[in-house]
Amino acid sequence: MIPWREAAAAAGQVPPEGTQQALGYPALFVLVALGALVPVIPTGALVSTAAVVAFHHQALPFGLLLVFGVSASAAFLGDVALYWLGRRGVHSRGGSRWLESLRGRATPERLERARAKLDDNGVKVLVLSRLVPAGRIPVMLACLLAGMPLRRFARGDAPACLAWAATYGLIGILGGSLFSEPWKGVALAVGVTLLISAGPAGWRLARR
Repeated sequence: MIPWREAAAAAGQVPPEGTQQALGYPALFVLVALGALVPVIPTGALVSTAAVVAFHHQALPFGLLLVFGVSASAAFLGDVALYWLGRRGVHSRGGSRWLESLRGRATPERLERARAKLDDNGVKVLVLSRLVPAGRIPVMLACLLAGMPLRRFARGDAPACLAWAATYGLIGILGGSLFSEPWKGVALAVGVTLLISAGPAGWRLARR
């Protein structure tokens, strides 16, 4: 019996797999980059989902490496663009909407902790800030207010984006390896990433 996907493709209802890949990777790049600029898009879940799909439907390890490269480069581009916009606000007399938006996403307490960590550890904090949910913006804002040059920020952010893409890619690989059906792996990967994202807020609520 012909699988439903092959039958639908033969009927012209579903694009060929090569076309899906050609559309999927640019879409992943755009969404991750936008998520770095406007952090309302669950970029970690996107990367994990893409890794599950690549694990099941593409030649290993090429598909997974492509997901890793696209995700890391998109995250880096988004971070650098956001930092550049923030620096324009710092050096502008009237300020910047982007800088005010960054300030609004970081509470004074978290910003103060980020400043202290930046003073103690320098750009190494950028790697941890990318891995800790809701930790990226306070550290980026601390870098802006400390006057860190864009080039130095980019050097620290590059390994941070690589570590971030690898972490969420591994979550997707775990989900893909545990289940033979891709949708189950996607559900597990998305659940894990959402749980990680909600962890800090839940911990603060529990402490209160």
